[in-house]
Amino acid sequence: MQERLDKLSQLASEKLKENKKYFQILKKRTPKNLDLVVQKIHDKVFKNTDCLACGNCCRTTSPIFTDKDIQRIAKHLRMKEHQFITQYLNRDEDDFWVLQEIPCTFLGDDNYCFIYDVRPKACDEYPHTNRRKFVQLANLTIKNTEICPAVYDIVEELKKEIKVQVGRKERF
Repeated sequence: MQERLDKLSQLASEKLKENKKYFQILKKRTPKNLDLVVQKIHDKVFKNTDCLACGNCCRTTSPIFTDKDIQRIAKHLRMKEHQFITQYLNRDEDDFWVLQEIPCTFLGDDNYCFIYDVRPKACDEYPHTNRRKFVQLANLTIKNTEICPAVYDIVEELKKEIKVQVGRKERF
């Protein structure tokens, strides 16, 4: 897995321009069955994906913490909300609550999450490839191809499954 993660950023960078163009066209001409196709690909890819063997999302990025997340996690940790915020969170440039430190404070050496049962909504929904209106998350999906090997695979499979037309030629 580590070898794949070491190559992932480079692979995603090499596909960045192509992926941006693909999603740009997909947004303009979104097939009615896109969410169903993506869900099918998501399920297929995640049948063969062991997130505990990877953990790259938790080691390289921070989720956004909502007020409800903060309340739930602070209660679970038997802390006051302001203590939880002071100890673990900062505001980012977009004024969202994010972790002070990366990798995630709650990630164990075995890639298990200490707060898994009460984890932030963003963690629960990550990598967001099985959500409705998938095309609205195009920019996030492209960014996540650099972080999550499964997202990279999902995008590559999607390009094979749903071809888009560039000019008069069908591509991707």
